Amino acid sequence: MAANFRLEVYTPQRAFFADAVEAIVLTLEDGEAAIYANHSLVTAPVVPCLLKIKNRNGEWKTAFIAEGLLEVTSHKTVLLSNAAEWPDEIDNERAKEAKARAEETLKSAMLKFEIEAASASLKRANMRLRAKGESLK
Repeated sequence: MAANFRLEVYTPQRAFFADAVEAIVLTLEDGEAAIYANHSLVTAPVVPCLLKIKNRNGEWKTAFIAEGLLEVTSHKTVLLSNAAEWPDEIDNERAKEAKARAEETLKSAMLKFEIEAASASLKRANMRLRAKGESLK
């Protein structure tokens, strides 16, 4: 049996997850990362992505997470995220509407901050839809 470590995931609205896990996989600013027990100490920014959690029974669960910060210490791993949702918590129509709005904004955006904000919104919407199992076409 693989070693476990404590994972805690928090958003501004709630404590999203707290339990012992075998592994997690998520996307940091510089690429995908897998964290296991006894991982080296890390503090890194997280981008909107799918958070994959391997529980103590070896089963994988997936959730959407927005941008945030990951901290791996010797005794636990903490993820602070602006948003975190299980697939059954995601409103599919709302995510599709957010995607359409972001795509429309990107077509007409001229200022850098408009492009960056619309791009970030589009990425979050796409990750929510992926968490729900939707095709991104």
